Amino acid sequence: MQSFLNQFIPWIQHYGSVAVFLWLALGIIALPIPEESLLLFIGFLMAKDKLPIVSTVIAAYAGTCSGITGSYGLGIFTSRYIVRGWGRYIGLTEKRFQRAHNWFERFGKWALCIGYFIPGVRHLTGYVAGALKLCYKHFAIFAYCGGIAWASLFMSLGYFFYKPINAFIGALHAHTVSLLQLF
Repeated sequence: MQSFLNQFIPWIQHYGSVAVFLWLALGIIALPIPEESLLLFIGFLMAKDKLPIVSTVIAAYAGTCSGITGSYGLGIFTSRYIVRGWGRYIGLTEKRFQRAHNWFERFGKWALCIGYFIPGVRHLTGYVAGALKLCYKHFAIFAYCGGIAWASLFMSLGYFFYKPINAFIGALHAHTVSLLQLF
């Protein structure tokens, strides 16, 4: 995690909310960014008054919602190509595609909401919802609520546990140094 943070510190400190928006949007679309670590780090920076709270939180929410909407749009535009062009290689027929659509209409909305909390799943739910042509209104309600809850949880953990974690790390460091001096 430390090397990840070292790469993103200059970007986030220099560009602030714009970097938060871009990294989260690109991460949700599927750029390999550990979003949970990023959100915890953003919470830490807000607790240290290195980032403004309101604009950073808005940027995080907007980035999360933009990313999932982008993957939804990609799912809409690529679904028929994937089913017709590649479906026969992976056993995806029109009939199976329709069954998946019906299942997603019934239960998939909740997968959009809960999927944010499962790494890897959050990256796929937008594509699947788009590919299965889930009604945009339902997609937006569930995906955006899930995204806001997910971003809020991890930013809050970083914000509220910044001081206890720093105190713990400081105490751990002091005790480690003391133990090393014994040997």
